[in-house]
Amino acid sequence: MKVFLLYPDRDFDLSKPLPPLIEALERDLGLDILLNTMAQGDRFLYQVARQVLLSIQDDSAVIAYRQGILEDCLQHAGVVQQLYRIPLEFLERKRKYLLWISLRHSSPGSLLSSARQLIESSLDLLRQLRQIADQNCKTFASEGFRRFFRMIQQELNDAYLEVVKGHIQMLRFPHGVLLRVRLGKGNEGVDYELCKPNGANKNWLQRLFTSRSHSYSYTLHPRDEAGARILSELRDRGLALTANAVAQAAEHIESFLHILQWELAFYMGCMNLSNQLTAWGFPVAFPQVAPTSEHGFSCRGLYDVSLALTMGNGVVGNDVSAEGKPLVLITGPNKGGKTTFLRSVGQAYLMMQSGMFVPAESLSASLCSGLFTHFKREEDGTMESGKFDEELSRMSTIVDHLTPHAILLLNESFAATNEREGSQIAWQIVDALLEKGLRVFYVTHLYEFARRCYEEEGEKILFLRAERLPDGTRTFRLKEAHPMETSHGMDLYRRIFGVERQKSMAG
Repeated sequence: MKVFLLYPDRDFDLSKPLPPLIEALERDLGLDILLNTMAQGDRFLYQVARQVLLSIQDDSAVIAYRQGILEDCLQHAGVVQQLYRIPLEFLERKRKYLLWISLRHSSPGSLLSSARQLIESSLDLLRQLRQIADQNCKTFASEGFRRFFRMIQQELNDAYLEVVKGHIQMLRFPHGVLLRVRLGKGNEGVDYELCKPNGANKNWLQRLFTSRSHSYSYTLHPRDEAGARILSELRDRGLALTANAVAQAAEHIESFLHILQWELAFYMGCMNLSNQLTAWGFPVAFPQVAPTSEHGFSCRGLYDVSLALTMGNGVVGNDVSAEGKPLVLITGPNKGGKTTFLRSVGQAYLMMQSGMFVPAESLSASLCSGLFTHFKREEDGTMESGKFDEELSRMSTIVDHLTPHAILLLNESFAATNEREGSQIAWQIVDALLEKGLRVFYVTHLYEFARRCYEEEGEKILFLRAERLPDGTRTFRLKEAHPMETSHGMDLYRRIFGVERQKSMAG
């Protein structure tokens, strides 16, 4: 049985490592708040959400497949919660009754007993799974859920479940173990084989009138420990093949339920996030995706989801159209929402490419092959070199991992040196990145760099500027506009110190 709720043709690979430099990406985009909302205090949900969100899926067919499944989850949340409780209940029973399988360290008899109990503890849960499939196979619309329910109906049909139940009853060996063995060299037993009990399929009347073959019996003395050990070893030899087969069946069921829990956990996290955002009135939308080569990005009402989850209200969204623009250059006054917008872009790409909805009224974007961030860092005592050296070192590490069609988010990079030197370095790096087919979103106060971009490559670049009203008020919205030389630092000075305080200081 295969789950296939994250991919149409395979299970999610839990052992696959995450992309490089992922810790910086998490920190710069404020993903911990997003992941904690998805997890709702459940560390397992947090782990799964993080693994899927940061895996950067760039196959549009897989993304569409997950979007369909997630839409079903949002429309039939109660059913999905019932499905998710099934593997949780199995794991609870396994923990409570100490059910485990060890092919290396268990005798065949012990292995068979543990495997039988494991299957027995899952049988009613498999029946519940089948009932859910029967009741909902026609109400779910996504390809993924429809395939899943059909598979459950076919492989967990009534005949199969009855056969499993019969085998479980037989493997308890209520009348002892019947073995067949052949004598080998030196009259040593070989080819041990477990046999069905005589008359297992006969009713009591048939067994009463059936002639019995002659048999010989031997009874051990209660204190004959050596004899008991020998008989136990003979019994284990006969049970070895059966124990191995039953253990493999139990492992298959356990693996199936574990993967079901793992893959449903991602959608449970998405449901938790959706419930929180919609309860606070924030819009969400399923994005339209395009191939990586198109350099498209267009959004309406895009907002920083982590900021929204922190504030609960008052978060401003942005409308941007950057179709065919490999570089988006963002300038404007301090504290105007530039970094917030940059984070919202990164969050939207991660959510889109994991198959989720995005924090916006609408979004259309081409996929990326990887997502990287280069945000300014506050200087601290642990730095072995200067701040500018550290910036260049981090950029060098990022460049080593960049691939065509990747996206790089730059936040005030190369501002740790003077204006002229920083602008020159920024121009050279960005020009080289664009030449290699990458896309760049760049928040900068380097006016010389922004001016050169505007004068020499203006048609290839979308210029955004944080809006500032005539009285200095920030609206936290970005408007399409050419860069300006000032970042309006006096606005902050007046806001912090106040006009009256300035007058008193002047007097």
